[in-house]
Amino acid sequence: MTGRRRLGLVAAGATLLAAAPISSIFESWNWLVRCILAVGLIAGAAMLARTLRFPVWAQALSEVVVLLLVLTWMFPSGHEILVPQPATFGHFADLFTQAGQDTRSYGVPVPDRDGLLFVTVLGIGGVAIAVDLLTVVARRPALAGLPMLAIYSVPVAVYVDDVPVLPFIIGATGFMWLLVSDNVDRVRRFGRRFTGDGRDVDVWEPSPLAAAGRRLGVVGVAAAVVLPLLVPTITGGLLSQLTQSGSGVGTGGGGNGNGGRISLFASLSGNLTQGNTVQVIKLTTNEELPFYLRFGVADQLTNLGFGNRAPVGNAVNRGLPDPRGGTAGGEFQQYHAQIEVSDALKQNMLPVYANTIRAGDLGGGWSYDPNQQVIFSNRQTTKGKKYSFDYVRATYTEAELRTAEPLNKDNPLRTQYTNTPRDDYVDTLVAGLIKGKTTDYDKIRALYNYFSKANNFSYSLTTESAGSSSDIAAFLKNKVGYCQQYAAALAWMARVAGLPARVAFGFTKGNPVDGSWIITNRNAHAWTEVYLQGFGWIPFDATPASSVAGSARSSYAPNVDETTPLPSSSTNAGAAGPETSVAPGNPNRPDRGANDPTGAGSFDTGADKTSYKALWIAGGVALLIALLLVPALRRALLRRRRHAATAPKAPRVLAASGAGPPGGEHGIVVTPEATRAREDAHAAWEELLDTMIDFRIPVDPTETPRVTAQRLIKDAYLPDRPAESATLLGTAEERARYARKPLQGGELTSALGQVRKGLARSANRRTRIAAVLLPPSILLRWRLGLAEASARFVGWSGRVRDSLSRFSPRRLLASRGR
Repeated sequence: MTGRRRLGLVAAGATLLAAAPISSIFESWNWLVRCILAVGLIAGAAMLARTLRFPVWAQALSEVVVLLLVLTWMFPSGHEILVPQPATFGHFADLFTQAGQDTRSYGVPVPDRDGLLFVTVLGIGGVAIAVDLLTVVARRPALAGLPMLAIYSVPVAVYVDDVPVLPFIIGATGFMWLLVSDNVDRVRRFGRRFTGDGRDVDVWEPSPLAAAGRRLGVVGVAAAVVLPLLVPTITGGLLSQLTQSGSGVGTGGGGNGNGGRISLFASLSGNLTQGNTVQVIKLTTNEELPFYLRFGVADQLTNLGFGNRAPVGNAVNRGLPDPRGGTAGGEFQQYHAQIEVSDALKQNMLPVYANTIRAGDLGGGWSYDPNQQVIFSNRQTTKGKKYSFDYVRATYTEAELRTAEPLNKDNPLRTQYTNTPRDDYVDTLVAGLIKGKTTDYDKIRALYNYFSKANNFSYSLTTESAGSSSDIAAFLKNKVGYCQQYAAALAWMARVAGLPARVAFGFTKGNPVDGSWIITNRNAHAWTEVYLQGFGWIPFDATPASSVAGSARSSYAPNVDETTPLPSSSTNAGAAGPETSVAPGNPNRPDRGANDPTGAGSFDTGADKTSYKALWIAGGVALLIALLLVPALRRALLRRRRHAATAPKAPRVLAASGAGPPGGEHGIVVTPEATRAREDAHAAWEELLDTMIDFRIPVDPTETPRVTAQRLIKDAYLPDRPAESATLLGTAEERARYARKPLQGGELTSALGQVRKGLARSANRRTRIAAVLLPPSILLRWRLGLAEASARFVGWSGRVRDSLSRFSPRRLLASRGR
């Protein structure tokens, strides 16, 4: 077998290994069997074409033709005779459409749907052709990693959380295999290898350098796997699996997938039954008694149970619909809400109220699905997020809702949201409950009223899920369950009655504390939404109110277990008003609200709150001022230290030399500490030079101190006393450098002050301000210090590089065998 044919087989094997991440998407291994067959036939066609010495275009065409034939045999339309027909391509288009629908309807892991399998085989087959041509024909195996990486990008795009590690390792190993095989083939093409002693060496014979390369490759793959594990990631948390993975409604479990359905109900069950109570949301709104926060819906009902489609829509910053501008009935009132999400809630669907018309402080990456009426993100989560939004609440009466006309049978809403699997028990029960009801509202009220204590319904967290047909019938018979059973059952029964219905998920209003509502995982809840023409989606919560923390009711859907009727005024989707739900454990007592002094907290829309924004602004301004004053403070401290060094330290006596500045006689302190005197003179001179720099007087290091002092007097136009002081400082520095006996005196401090005053008088205002606030001498010191540190770092890095260059990878390996 020639090297090119062998390399073609390696390319096919590497492609299959690179397809390993797809295993995290499908439930079974059916996709892998199909892909192995497709890639194997493509590799065989390429080998045959190269054996017959076909040109490159003919090789590529043969691979494409084989892929087309494989797809035709695997996914026939029923009109083929071995080769594709025109109807075959129409069937392929239908499979594409089905795959698009399945990607919106299923969560991972997905079942073996024909559309998804078709797209998978087509994609991996196309990658196999690209890898083969890049590796064998173009001899660019490194570029072949790009289409192989495209396979890995599929689970990365699907999974909101982390992607499994093992498939990545397998795919990376395949890519390394491809690179090694290509290099081995290149070596073979050069001829035989020889050692220094003239001995023949086989291409696969171990060598220290080759072993070092393989070890480095293994280290690279290990680093690519381990390092991301050390980086903080967005992981699943409370209800975060609702749109990502898990079992469906019918299973009641929360672990593994079942048919690719989204585990809305199972995740809800897990959060209601967990042992700890965790705060997830702090809500502040000017609505007195709000309804339920809402973030997702389950609107797909099959014989396997309820599931939800992946939301699709436009960016939130493009605007949200306002129901007040349409034909929706009811009276609307606008409110404003602010939400702080804790780190415990990490999901990609945003808790908001129904009919949200504006959202702020979200940042980018959030979109709005107008059909599901949810805000979602494909990459961000709600963890630690703070945002605000405006929403409207509609107020209805029973009389208004009774005016809702039934939808036509061909209406898309009725077609999409009324399909149900056949269940004789449920169908018979619904037919009996709605018998004689002429309006849609009366029908849903009859179904809603059925879930009452009078009909022996009770609340319990220990029952199984109620999503599948057998489960729904079991729940309606044993009449024991919690919110997921009640919501799914009412939605199912409403659909049987011909009413569009779906299950909504979110949180009840929680407990009022200091003007806000504290919402915990115990407030996770599900309820039913029914569509009434002219009014939109209306919420109905059939779960017993006395068993749900923070539940809410309204007059159009009152608490069916109350003995006294409620007022006729009602509210939609959360304007619970005075007829709000009863508190858990006390079926006849409403939740404590703003007017109840015994409540856990109060709600006052006019309450004054501490404005942290002003504090943050003030703190930022103070920090900025402090940073600007750092150079001035550093200059002041340096001057103070130097002045302390030049202060008088001994009684005054006349110097033996009698030296002094012209124009006057200065007393000079004579001490036996000549060394200290030199240090004092140097400190005073350094302070003088810094003062010159501060006032923009050039400093020439080549000048003697006496010449520098005379130039300072001339350039700065110093008057008598400052000029005498400058001369004294120059003389002191000159004596400290060159004389046997330095000039010793305590006048240096006052001399520095005189020179500084003289320079300030002759300088303009800008120079004086800069000398105080941003002393150029300090800035110059910092620049020089930074340059010196950079030079030291460059020198150190060079030494490290030289040290490392002395080592060879061969030393890490066993000595070469002789």
